[in-house]
Amino acid sequence: MRFSGLRVLKEGLTGNRGWKPHWRDPAPKQAYDIVIIGGGGHGLATAFYLAKEHGLRNVAVLEKGYFGGGNVGRNTTIVRANYFLPGNSEFYSHSLRLWEGLEQELNYNVMHSQRGLINLFHSDGQRDAFVRRGNAMINQGDDAELLDRDAVRRQLPYLDFDQARFPIHGGLLHRRGGTARHDAVAWGFARAASERGVDLIQNCEVTGIDVENGSVTGVQTSRGAIRARKVAIVTAGRSGQVAALAGLRLPIESHILQAFVTEGLKPVIDNVVSFGMGHFYISQSDKGGLVFGGDLDFYPSYAQRGNLPTKEHVMEAAMTLMPMIGKARVLRSWGGIMDMTPDGSPIIDRSDIGGLYLDCGWCYGGFKAVPGSGFALAHLLATDRPHESAVGLRLNRFRDGIGLMDEEGTGAQHNLH
Repeated sequence: MRFSGLRVLKEGLTGNRGWKPHWRDPAPKQAYDIVIIGGGGHGLATAFYLAKEHGLRNVAVLEKGYFGGGNVGRNTTIVRANYFLPGNSEFYSHSLRLWEGLEQELNYNVMHSQRGLINLFHSDGQRDAFVRRGNAMINQGDDAELLDRDAVRRQLPYLDFDQARFPIHGGLLHRRGGTARHDAVAWGFARAASERGVDLIQNCEVTGIDVENGSVTGVQTSRGAIRARKVAIVTAGRSGQVAALAGLRLPIESHILQAFVTEGLKPVIDNVVSFGMGHFYISQSDKGGLVFGGDLDFYPSYAQRGNLPTKEHVMEAAMTLMPMIGKARVLRSWGGIMDMTPDGSPIIDRSDIGGLYLDCGWCYGGFKAVPGSGFALAHLLATDRPHESAVGLRLNRFRDGIGLMDEEGTGAQHNLH
């Protein structure tokens, strides 16, 4: 079943009786070549690219709950490639290129909107840092433009430019940055993977990982044992817990990141805007809600809810940057479980257990990485070699100290990244 304008028109005129389920609902088989634990964006993208790029279809995605119920549906939907350090820069650049052709590739509207991202700066030092970052982005093949104060004012007239504490001096514009619809991304990858023969199995909790003679042999689930030659852990903030089922301890802490949305408003914010002094970021959704977020809650937790002091902190940053937001009413808030590494950069690599692979440590960057992560992990699973975009995302950098990628320069404290 392919989507098209003509198909939508036909169904609308015939009572919408011709639509079929977006993906199959198979019972789990006794054995697969590859089992992917985690039915979020990264896991579903991996399954899709395994089938599309490598012809591997004897694959199962096991999801404890429902597809899209984890972090892929609990984020502020920002897509960008404005990273600075080698290792991260080429990975996110590759991911953005995949985003730009994703809707055609999946035949699904993920509502990818390249509305532009503006990172504000508020001091001479911050301006110089953004100049360096912008040059690094251009050298990588991405786009970056330095805006002075007047150029920012023309695009974002609703900001408070003259506040005494954090005056706005300018911004770095990344025109190809933007947003996408989070649940549509999960559904699009699920549909496309299922069409190519991958088994997508919901309500199937992995309760154990079988290891014999140093190699993985399968998994134990709430729906029975499943044998597998290779198993990939793609469970975001639950990565540490799932890896422990195989006796692994990962260099990851799980922290809560809250997000918020207001009531629907008329169009007012055309871009994604990031506050340089308050770690606050905001955009406007297709339904008119202002979607925004800020810092982590700063203590480890697996709860998908946040604390009130952090909510207050985020609201203070919002009011400092754009006082007009005080007239909007917050409709709801939610929390995602962030898998934080010591250097703030992710891991796509084999583990020390044969046949067991890891995709974790995404910190704040998980949603924008969905297609890039799936592509790179699929390549690793199929060839046992890292994809060229992900050669820096190795697990052993935390063991030997070589190749650490600390974008924020904050040291080895997980919650500061």
